[in-house]
Amino acid sequence: MARSFNQVILMGNLTRDPELRQIPSGQSVCTFSLALNRSFKGGDGEWQEATDYIDVVAWGPLGERVSQYVTKGRPVLVNGRLQSRSWEQDGQKRSKVEVNAQDVTFLGGRGEGNDAGGYTPPASGPKKTTSSKKSDDVVIEDIGDEPINLEDIPF
Repeated sequence: MARSFNQVILMGNLTRDPELRQIPSGQSVCTFSLALNRSFKGGDGEWQEATDYIDVVAWGPLGERVSQYVTKGRPVLVNGRLQSRSWEQDGQKRSKVEVNAQDVTFLGGRGEGNDAGGYTPPASGPKKTTSSKKSDDVVIEDIGDEPINLEDIPF
């Protein structure tokens, strides 16, 4: 049987403070939810905004660090895998797909929340800079935000 590939990378803001619990074996488990914002063009050609909410589980020391340093609104980058689980509740069978986190990177500055990944747009618009650096007959040019002419590409 062929092996499958199951990897997820998500960047979003926490919708609530992380919840840290201990399972009967003593292992820590932290659960939290991410809000993932996206833009798309609707049928009328106008840009629309939508938000997806994804549940994340972090086990052991990773979960403990998440619960200690991250709060509601804080942006994070989660690397993990999709996992489905099912259970019975009030006589009904329930199931859920969630992300099992393997790594969580805290974004933005300490205490920052409700921001776009720690990025603050420049107040006066983009700066256009052009500089050249010479090193052993190789010229590296930083063109900033200038458009690239496809005819200048040598391949």
